[in-house]
Amino acid sequence: MRGMRMTNEKRGSASVAVLFLVIAMLGISGAVLLVSTRNKGEQKATVERNHSLYAASSGVSHAVTNLHAAVKGDVGSEENQIEFSGGSYWADVTDNGDGTYTVLSVGTVRRNKSAVEAVIDTSGAGIYNNAIFAGNSSDDPLYELELGGSGGQADEVHGNVYSGQDVVVDGDADVDGVIRAKGDIEGAYGEEGSYQAIPDLAMMNYETTADFDVAANFESATWQWDNAGGWALQLPESDPAHVFRKNPSNRWSEKSSTVKDDYFLEDPYEPVRADWDQDGSDAFRSSFSGISGEPGPNSNKKVFFIDGNLWLHNKQSFSLGIKHNEPNGVQITIVAKGNIYFGDNFFYEDDNKDGLAFIAMKDSEVEDSGNIYFGDPVFGTLQQMHAFMYAENNFYDVNLDASGSSEVYLKGNMTAGNQVLIERDWGSSHTKLTVDFDDRIATGALQMPALPPQSGAEGNSFRVVSWRRVPVP
Repeated sequence: MRGMRMTNEKRGSASVAVLFLVIAMLGISGAVLLVSTRNKGEQKATVERNHSLYAASSGVSHAVTNLHAAVKGDVGSEENQIEFSGGSYWADVTDNGDGTYTVLSVGTVRRNKSAVEAVIDTSGAGIYNNAIFAGNSSDDPLYELELGGSGGQADEVHGNVYSGQDVVVDGDADVDGVIRAKGDIEGAYGEEGSYQAIPDLAMMNYETTADFDVAANFESATWQWDNAGGWALQLPESDPAHVFRKNPSNRWSEKSSTVKDDYFLEDPYEPVRADWDQDGSDAFRSSFSGISGEPGPNSNKKVFFIDGNLWLHNKQSFSLGIKHNEPNGVQITIVAKGNIYFGDNFFYEDDNKDGLAFIAMKDSEVEDSGNIYFGDPVFGTLQQMHAFMYAENNFYDVNLDASGSSEVYLKGNMTAGNQVLIERDWGSSHTKLTVDFDDRIATGALQMPALPPQSGAEGNSFRVVSWRRVPVP
C-alpha cells in the first residue's frame, strides 16, 4: 500500500508538472503569435505611411499641373479629398505675391497621414515640357547632346530640348521648339546658361508605394509554354502582373546580356500578331487586369514596380501595344529597377486618352542600370514608340545602324537624368530620330499615376525649388 501511495503521489506530481509545462507552452505560443501579429501590423502600417507620403507628393504634382493651366486655387479639401491610387490627398495653395507659391499637401491612406510643403516659383522649365531632356547628373563638362543628319535623314524634334551641359545641332537637323543648355549651344539659337532641376526618383519610394510588385507576384509563377515564345514563368490571367513573362527560353542571348531577371511585356492570354506593316493596326496587344471586363483587380491608373529589367521585344511580332475599350483611356506607370529595352514598336489603343510611362531606375548594386535602350538587338526593326520615357541614368542605342531602323519615331518624350547617348551614324549614313513631343502631361490633359513632381513650361512656367516633410496639420 505504501508503494502504491508513493506511485500515485509521483503520478500526481508528474501531472502537475505536465500541466504547468502545457500552460507555459501556451503562454509562449501566445506571445510568439502576438509578436508575429504585431510585426505584420507594423509592416503594414509602414507601407501605408510610405504610401500616404506618396499620396501627399501627388497633391503637389496636381497643384503644379493646375498652375500650368492658370488654376491657382486649392486642390480638393480636407472634407472633399482627391482619391488616387488607394489613398487620397488635398492641398492648400498659397500665392505668396512674389511669383512663388507655397503648397501644403496632405496624403491619407486609411488611418495614416503624411504632409509635405513645397515652394514653387515661376522660373525655368520642367522635364515634362521637353521633347528631349538630358540632365547630365554626372556633371560631365564634355557632354554634348547631339542632333544631326542631312536631307531626309536629318533629325527632327518637335518640342523643347534641354541639356545639362552643351547642345550641338549639325547638318540639316531641326528643332521646332526652344533649345536650352546649361553650357553652350552650337549650330542653333537658344538659351545658354539655363538650369532645369532633375527629379528625385528615390523620393518616390516606388519599391513600397507601387500598387503592384511584379517580382513578388512572380514568386508563385509556373513555367509554361506559349506562342509568345518558348517556355517562361507565367501567372494566371487574373493576376495584374500576367501581362509580363519572365525569362523566356527563346530569348537566351538577351537574358544572358543582363545581370538581373528579365520581364517581357507580352500577354500570354492574347493572340500573338505580327503587324507586318509596323503601323500598330495588327499589334500584339496586352489586356491589363480589371479593365474592359478583364478578370482581376483594376490596373488602370496604377503603378507596376519591377525589380529587374523590362523588355518590349518579341520575336514573333514587330509591334506591341495595349488593348481596351475604356472611354477615358488607360493610364499606367511601369517602373523597372534595372534597364528598359525598346526592341519593338509600341502603340496605344487611343492616342488621345491613353498614356504609358516607362521609368528606368538605377540599382546601386548593378552598374548597367537606370538606362533605356532603343533598338532591336537582332533585326534592327524598331520604328515607332508612343510613350513617356524617363531614364534615371542614360539613353543608349542597340543596333540602330540596321537598314530596318533607318528611321525611329517617338511620340511622347525622352527624359534622361544623366545623358542621351544614342549614336546613329554608321558609315556615311544616319538613322533619323524624330521626337514628336506629347504635351498632355504638361498641359494637365493627362493625369499619369506617380510621376516625379514636374517643374514648369516656358511662359507660364513653374519649378519646385524646395520640398520638405512637415507635421500633419
